[in-house]
Amino acid sequence: MKERTIVHLDLDSFFVSVERLANRELIGKPVIISGLSNRSVVASCSYEARRFGVHSAMPVYMAKQLCRDAVFVRGNMERYSKYSRMVTEMIAESAPVYEKASIDEHYLDITGMDRFFGSLSWTRALRRRIIKETGLPLSFGMSVNKTVAKIATGESKPNGELYIPSSEVKSFLFPLSVRKIPMVGPKSYQILRSIGVTTIRALSKVPPEILMQLMGKAGPVLWKKAHGIDRSPVKPYTEKKSVGTEHTFDFDITERLLLRSTLIAMVEKSTFELRSLGKLTGCVTVKIRYGNFDTHTLQRVIPYTAFDHVLIEVVLDLFDRLFRYPVPVRLLGVRFSHLIGGYQQLELFDEKPELADLYQAMDKMRIRFGRQILKRGSGV
Repeated sequence: MKERTIVHLDLDSFFVSVERLANRELIGKPVIISGLSNRSVVASCSYEARRFGVHSAMPVYMAKQLCRDAVFVRGNMERYSKYSRMVTEMIAESAPVYEKASIDEHYLDITGMDRFFGSLSWTRALRRRIIKETGLPLSFGMSVNKTVAKIATGESKPNGELYIPSSEVKSFLFPLSVRKIPMVGPKSYQILRSIGVTTIRALSKVPPEILMQLMGKAGPVLWKKAHGIDRSPVKPYTEKKSVGTEHTFDFDITERLLLRSTLIAMVEKSTFELRSLGKLTGCVTVKIRYGNFDTHTLQRVIPYTAFDHVLIEVVLDLFDRLFRYPVPVRLLGVRFSHLIGGYQQLELFDEKPELADLYQAMDKMRIRFGRQILKRGSGV
């Protein structure tokens, strides 16, 4: 199998870095991005705050106890989405294949570019360009696959770069903690630690069948990653993946209230799917087909989100701009595209934390009892 060249690009403390562009007084200070309620969670924090033990997803009240001098900033998803798209556009102009893994990280497959350019020199030039044009710190790791490249990025931070050739993969990985492997979370780490495995070297020596017994199907995958094996492809972002649905009425409809309630129900269905996939959307499209088969669509680029109430407002506004009363409607469609990986907490900066709890509780009920178990009254 031909050896690949994979690059992982990661914007360092992305939310904090963007806020520092807007307010230079934040430079050098322990900064925490979150909602302002004590029940909110930390969305991002500066390296100065991390020295006190603060980390992402930590409750704000705990972060305040650990770092009493921290500067708390309410996040601005619209601003972060703008800079994220700027970086993606620069990567798209240069890279043959790239995957936008989240709002602040990308994978690039530049296999074969050594025939024309030095891969390392090319990546360094791209990094310098992004830093110069955005003002944001950026780290990258380069190696033979996504796992090693991502771990290399983590080891290069802050604002650094690290190349791991195939001959050095194991010597690079083995001394590191198993927590450096992307798929190892707190629960997996506790399981591995219970059998005395704390380093990647120790993990590599555990037979895959033992890991299978301990961790199910994830066990053998983890064993491969410990040996620097990862054949997962860089999934081209140009595939324009999307989530959406369409509804064709049994007979043509002119009643605005019924059309709007149908759209609300469609949004609820699609946002549940988004959150189930761990995705955020950055673009909304509404489609109307009239009784004479005349079809119109309207699209809007938005700050990344996966929340019903935000997307319902956008969808209904687009619908109001499209709808030509009293022309009867045959079909409605809603589609969410420009998808990236992400978490619901990203959209919690100015929301009540109870709202996130509500969405999580609703999603758990839908997973357990079926999607139809809960609906908004306005969507019925």
